[in-house]
Amino acid sequence: MDQQANNPLHGVKLKDILEHLVDQYGWDEMGMQVDIRCFNYEPSINSSLKFLRKTPWARAKVEEMYLRSIK
Repeated sequence: MDQQANNPLHGVKLKDILEHLVDQYGWDEMGMQVDIRCFNYEPSINSSLKFLRKTPWARAKVEEMYLRSIK
């Protein structure tokens, strides 16, 4: 049995998650929910991707925010 079958993040790219969250909340709201520099100062998808790919705790918070937004 495929362990990823019930994982809503399976197959979803980090870039797609960020684009969804920017559309849904905007950078200001994202920065309030996850206080990281790449959301609060000169935010961009590319700077956020770079930071989140090497910062597991921040990525986990962004993924949690995404999961809440799609429920």
